[in-house]
Amino acid sequence: MSLLVIGTLAYDTVETMHTRRADVLGGSAMYFSIAAGQFVPVQLVAVVGKDFRPQDIELLKASRVDVSGVEHAEGRTFRWSGRYESDWNTRHTLETQLNVFERFDPKVPAAMRAANWVFLANAAPRVQMRALEQVTKPKFTVVDTMNLWIDTARADLLQLLRKVDAVVLNDEEARMLTGERNLIKAAGSVLGLGPRYVILKKGEHGAFLLGNDVHFSLPAYPIDEVVDPTGAGDSFAGGFMGYIAEKGNVRPETLRAAMLYGTVSASWCVQGFGVEALSGRTRADIDGRFDELRTICTIG
Repeated sequence: MSLLVIGTLAYDTVETMHTRRADVLGGSAMYFSIAAGQFVPVQLVAVVGKDFRPQDIELLKASRVDVSGVEHAEGRTFRWSGRYESDWNTRHTLETQLNVFERFDPKVPAAMRAANWVFLANAAPRVQMRALEQVTKPKFTVVDTMNLWIDTARADLLQLLRKVDAVVLNDEEARMLTGERNLIKAAGSVLGLGPRYVILKKGEHGAFLLGNDVHFSLPAYPIDEVVDPTGAGDSFAGGFMGYIAEKGNVRPETLRAAMLYGTVSASWCVQGFGVEALSGRTRADIDGRFDELRTICTIG
């Protein structure tokens, strides 16, 4: 049942049409861990600087996250600054400071190397590969990536895709990776690169899962007021992987339910800055919204 994530812990500055917030707790592994911790304990490998706030480590611990794999390095924690347009789908990166993450060489502690379920959060494919090579016998490995790596590290990414079970992409990334404009064709082409499953995120339009034994699509959970969409994709992955680890299998029915739980986790994430809304949830909150979404998706 062990679930391992390798990714970033960060402080973000987020600008929206309504407000600006600085030093918001974020990072791919933070969002993932808080979401997944609703289902199973999480093992985390990441790096932070000396400026990382002690209370943020305590938040992770309170969320059932093992932080013994978090390295505290000399320097400043990864920082990102961005601005969202009023449609929430258009995001402008204003500044990225890699800081200690620039020298990040993931070191998976011996106690975590037997993890069954592994999520490689967005990072350079070579960093993701170094982390994966330290895990002994994973049952199910999922990787996230982005257009930067598709453009600048395609060969490394293609090598990695042959070694993982599933990949998470948004529609733009899928088209960029495959050259296909039609999303179904793009997903099929991604499967030809090695993974057994591809998860395509379509933001407010939902997500779909494609594999040889499952083809599933669902809408986003309806939210009347988005506060901050940062981290929605990583929260989705946390809910998705957390449920799979809880059930202990990747049968088609488990994958379908995991897609709903991922969507629910993302819906809570966007209702606050950083992990504020997500970390305040209970499992009852998650299950309640799951039941609502299942009703929305069901005929009769």
